[in-house]
Amino acid sequence: MKKASNFYDELRERLSLYVAKAEKKGRKKSEVDAVICWLTGYNQRELEGQLKKQKDFETFFKEAPS
Repeated sequence: MKKASNFYDELRERLSLYVAKAEKKGRKKSEVDAVICWLTGYNQRELEGQLKKQKDFETFFKEAPS
């Protein structure tokens, strides 16, 4: 089964787009981070660690605690 090419986007790049969109709507980066942590089970420290490791989107979700 062919996977969508955007599934392999770098996590940091994708999250920066989410933050930009949220900020346009008057939200904050911390709110985006809170939602991502809630969805995945990562805590803030773990999320930052995943960003530093330059994971792709697929790996990020495969390794998610929840």
